[in-house]
Amino acid sequence: MNKGNHSRFMPLILALCMVVGVLIGAFYASHFSGNRLNISNASSNKLNNLLHIIGDQYVDTVNMEDLVEKSMPRILAELDPHSTYVTASDMESNNDDLKGSFSGVGISFTIRDDTLHIQNIISNGPAEKAGIVAGDKIVRVDGKPFVGEECNDVNAMKRLKGPKGTKVELGIIRYGESKIRTFTVTRDDIVQKSVSCSYMIDDKIGYIRLKNFGETTYPEMLVALARLNAEGVENLIIDLRDNTGGYFASAVQIANEFLSSGKLIVYTKGRKSPREEYRSDGHGSYQKIPLIVLINEGSASSSEILAGAIQDNDRGTVIGRRSFGKGLVQQPIQFHDGSMVRLTIARYYTPSGRCIQKPYEKGNERDYEQDLVQRYQRGEFFSQDSIKNEGPEYHTSNGRIVYGGGGITPDIFVPEDTSAVTSYYAEAVYSGIIFTFAYNYTDENRNNLNHFDNITQMASYLKRQGIVEKFAQYANNHGLKRRNLMIRQSNNLLERMLISRIIYNMMDESALYEYLNQDDDVIRSAMQVLNEKKSFPKNEKRTKK
Repeated sequence: MNKGNHSRFMPLILALCMVVGVLIGAFYASHFSGNRLNISNASSNKLNNLLHIIGDQYVDTVNMEDLVEKSMPRILAELDPHSTYVTASDMESNNDDLKGSFSGVGISFTIRDDTLHIQNIISNGPAEKAGIVAGDKIVRVDGKPFVGEECNDVNAMKRLKGPKGTKVELGIIRYGESKIRTFTVTRDDIVQKSVSCSYMIDDKIGYIRLKNFGETTYPEMLVALARLNAEGVENLIIDLRDNTGGYFASAVQIANEFLSSGKLIVYTKGRKSPREEYRSDGHGSYQKIPLIVLINEGSASSSEILAGAIQDNDRGTVIGRRSFGKGLVQQPIQFHDGSMVRLTIARYYTPSGRCIQKPYEKGNERDYEQDLVQRYQRGEFFSQDSIKNEGPEYHTSNGRIVYGGGGITPDIFVPEDTSAVTSYYAEAVYSGIIFTFAYNYTDENRNNLNHFDNITQMASYLKRQGIVEKFAQYANNHGLKRRNLMIRQSNNLLERMLISRIIYNMMDESALYEYLNQDDDVIRSAMQVLNEKKSFPKNEKRTKK
């Protein structure tokens, strides 16, 4: 090779030498540098470093994906009680209740003795169109047995839900028969209603119960209001008891219906989230109707936003017991695999400036989860004097004093009546045996119960059947020992619970609440305020407890 050719290839030779040198250096660095990774040792990178080390050097094979899935919730739990991780498999089921619909067969069911019992059929839904009726038992799905250990809530949802238009073959055993009937059901969209009950309590007072705040809650609310308006409603009760919340926007839309223009509904604020206000636009159709909002310790998040907006603007009266106290704003952040983090980015504040969120200690989930138990133990459910208003004072539009420190304290406190609660009654409810009996009784007496088309007639009939005594006999034969003194003390509670569940099994959720409301002390208090025309609060300062 001559000198010219050698000079011409020299840049290429130098480049190759540099590449080889880099590769050799990387090899020695990774094998002989004390296992140090070529990553900055900042705290933010420690977790990645640890995962790399475990995957590369741990004594046994590790399922890294599973390890990460289990670690995510624990990391978020160190931030606050409501920052959560949702796996890809749980995403669909978590969203169904709030989306307002899903695709399925149109039944509600309960699982008893390792068998799926159909409790209710959605009117005009796929199952009803196929000829399935309440009381039927599903024992096969697509030709395969569906009983025993495999028969649980999770598997039932997987087998029965599916894309709209797809078919599922159900093997059914009907009450009083032993032969399996086969029905082919074409899945369709099933509406999930947020308005679980809506009716006129009397000729002037309308009642609406919201069980959550989903995508369709606002239009459902408008339909319910329009129906009540057609029936001559002059006063309104909105029941948010045990409503754990949902979509923030739905609560703001509903509050807007009752507030005049420019009223602050709620605002949010966080470290990286500047204050954002939500105000009424003045287009609401029910700005002057006398209004009562019902809450309890199960009312949370969006329920507290609505109740707080009504209370702080002196738009209506809030009745019941102190609400849960969930006032942290979560932002959904989705990953490529379909899983999601709901990360707290701000706090909710009512119009007066109260933070809805109750106090919590980071990483201490147990105490946070035990808060309601602690409230019960210190008597907060039974005495207004037991409510700890330790937060700062704020003022409503009319100057009334309200308190921060977590949750919404009602304007009128109604204690929980536990005078008839016995250990026998508590065990009957918590063990589920009272629901099992109610379902079995319904199943065995459907022919008789089908003759009644309203709750008054059905309740009157059931009260004549000695339903409590029949339950006591059944419970004694199924592990709940008979306690005659306790049964007599809890007789009215037992009868009320049993009849309400049978009415629910035969009718629907709306009928259940309509029956329960007949002797509800909170409803009575609301009706009294409305009848006395005192729903609009005046400037009456409350004494701090």
